[in-house]
Amino acid sequence: MSLLKANRGPEPLWRDWDRKAQKSGLRCTVYSVNGDEYTGEWMNNLMHGKGKYIYKNDNAIYQGDWIRGKRDGYGTYDVKDADTGEYIRVYAGEWMNDKKHGNGTYYYIKDECYEGGWESGKRSGWGKMTYANGDMYEGEWRDDKHCGQGILFLANKNCYEGSFEDGMKHGPGKFYYMDTDRVYDGFWIKDVPKCGTLEDIGYEAMGTRKCPIPKVEMADPKRVLEEAQRKILQKGE
Repeated sequence: MSLLKANRGPEPLWRDWDRKAQKSGLRCTVYSVNGDEYTGEWMNNLMHGKGKYIYKNDNAIYQGDWIRGKRDGYGTYDVKDADTGEYIRVYAGEWMNDKKHGNGTYYYIKDECYEGGWESGKRSGWGKMTYANGDMYEGEWRDDKHCGQGILFLANKNCYEGSFEDGMKHGPGKFYYMDTDRVYDGFWIKDVPKCGTLEDIGYEAMGTRKCPIPKVEMADPKRVLEEAQRKILQKGE
C-alpha cells in the first residue's frame, strides 16, 4: 500500500526571500516577523560573529558573540526596567550553545549577585554568591546549589566551613559561633549536626574568663567520632 504525502501548501514568501538572501558579513538591522531586531555579522544566513539582538517580547537586549545562530562566546544580557524604562544589566560573561556557560556574573535583585562558573545555564564549579540578607557563600556549586567544599558567612557573623550537598550542610564541617566564641567540629546530615565536638575559642586572648572549662578526655576521641559517623551513615539518616 503506497502512502501519499500531504501537500503542506505554499511556503511563505518571507522564508523563501530569506533563504535566497544568503546573508553573510556585516549587515544593517534585520527585523524578524515577531518584532525582534538583530544588527551585526552573519555567515551563511546565520548570526555569526559580533552582534546585537533585541528581544521585543522579553524587553531584553543581548550584545556579544554569536556562532551559527546561537549566543556563544562573551556577551551581556540586559532587561528593561518597567518603572524607569532603562536597561539594567542582568548577566555579563561567557555563553555556549545559547546558554550561560563558563565564567560570568549574574545580577539578581538589588544587592544580590553571583560571580563564578556556569554550566548549561546553571551555577556550577567555583563561585561566590552574595545574598540580599547579608549572607555570603563562596565555594563549589553544582546544578545551581552549594555542592562540595565551601564556606558560608552569615549576616550575624557566624560561619560554616566544610562540605555541602544539594544546597545543605552535609558531611564533615565546622560551624563558628562568633557571638559566643565557640566552634562545633563534626558531621552533618542535610543541615542537621549529628555528632561532633563543641569547644570554646579565643578566650585566652580576650582575658574575660578566670577559669577555663575543664578538659574532657577520652581514650581515643578520633576513633569514637569515626565510629559515630559510621553508624549514622549506616542508618541512612
